Amino acid sequence: MNGASREALGTAREALDALTDNTSVDAGRLAGELAAVTALLDREVSLRRVLTDPAQAGEAKAELAQRLLSGQVDGPAVDLVSGMVRSRWSQSRDLVDGLEELANTADLTAAQKAGALDDVEDELFRFGRIVSSSTELRSALTDKKATASAKGELLRSLLGGKADAVTERLVVRLVTQPRGRSLESGLESLSKLAAARRDRMVAVVTSAVPLTDQQKQRLGAVLAKLYGRSMHLNLDVDPAVLGGISVRVGDEVIDGTIAERLDEATRRLAG
Repeated sequence: MNGASREALGTAREALDALTDNTSVDAGRLAGELAAVTALLDREVSLRRVLTDPAQAGEAKAELAQRLLSGQVDGPAVDLVSGMVRSRWSQSRDLVDGLEELANTADLTAAQKAGALDDVEDELFRFGRIVSSSTELRSALTDKKATASAKGELLRSLLGGKADAVTERLVVRLVTQPRGRSLESGLESLSKLAAARRDRMVAVVTSAVPLTDQQKQRLGAVLAKLYGRSMHLNLDVDPAVLGGISVRVGDEVIDGTIAERLDEATRRLAG
């Protein structure tokens, strides 16, 4: 997002944090309600254009949102959406993107309050690895001919009782309401959002054999010092790397594997 939308989303994030800091607000319920509003505005293009029309007064747009949502969702969700439409958005779709992020953040906040955020982060990562290694599963989850309910049932059969309820809700929403994203990019965005709950960065670490607890702690400390922020490690084992480790933080890759060194030597010989 750029300009006005970025500022509006920043304000909305602060409002969400203030709401979910209140122990009387059920963050999981709020997440579901914000997700429902997201789906509504994603379908109703004309409505979201009205709610983001810069020619209309912010208070008038807030009153419209309140009339539409009162009785459909609880007060905290109404207040949050009303505040968002008071703000100025560069594009109408940015409002929907912002609402979706807040819904996911509210669910992750629920996990954090329950002491399950680490589990959710790890489960999202592992699910992404499972999808990338199974062409059949990925095809089933991205099949445009399959109904959302069928995909949801498939995911619930895979994750129900095996993953945290927040993980299941996040993945089901992503798959049944992709909103033009690939499954992989959606899962990566969720992982980054989960890490942001603790102001942490995510490092994807690939090694030939599992790292020991001491190695993980040492690597985490080194990366935290390097990037100036605490680091969550998503660990992947791939015998193809032969030895050493590869670390990816965002778009940056630190590759210290034997396979990469052999490839580099081969490139130099060929050149």
